Amino acid sequence: MLSVLGSFPLFLTVLIALFLTGVSLPEQFVPYWPDWIVLVLIYWGMAYPGRVSVFSGWLLGLLVDVMHGSLLGQNALALTLISYTVNVLHLRMRMSPLLQQSVFIMFLVAVHLGITAWIRGMTGVFVVTPMYWMPAIISGV
Repeated sequence: MLSVLGSFPLFLTVLIALFLTGVSLPEQFVPYWPDWIVLVLIYWGMAYPGRVSVFSGWLLGLLVDVMHGSLLGQNALALTLISYTVNVLHLRMRMSPLLQQSVFIMFLVAVHLGITAWIRGMTGVFVVTPMYWMPAIISGV
């Protein structure tokens, strides 16, 4: 178990990711902005799988939902599934080459974008365009 001092980098990176997620960007730059919360969740889930669990993904998802004012539970569901996947596959991914890890990250960010697009589409407030998927590619790079 991490000590309080050892937990500081985890909390700091999560706070920075929450800040970067909430940054207001001009409309033309939004597709090129990585999904910081998903990247931080994947990193800490692979580094400390016992510490960053499914509950952490759910809690971060609820925080993102509150920050964006989106449907409560939409990001929580997506980040919970991502956290579970990372916790199950963290040993395999650590041993994989860098290119395969990058593709894995792209896939997980695309899952997050797909789940949120699906939920937003069911409420009738969103239409998916090809540029919507660009953060998955940017996050994988």
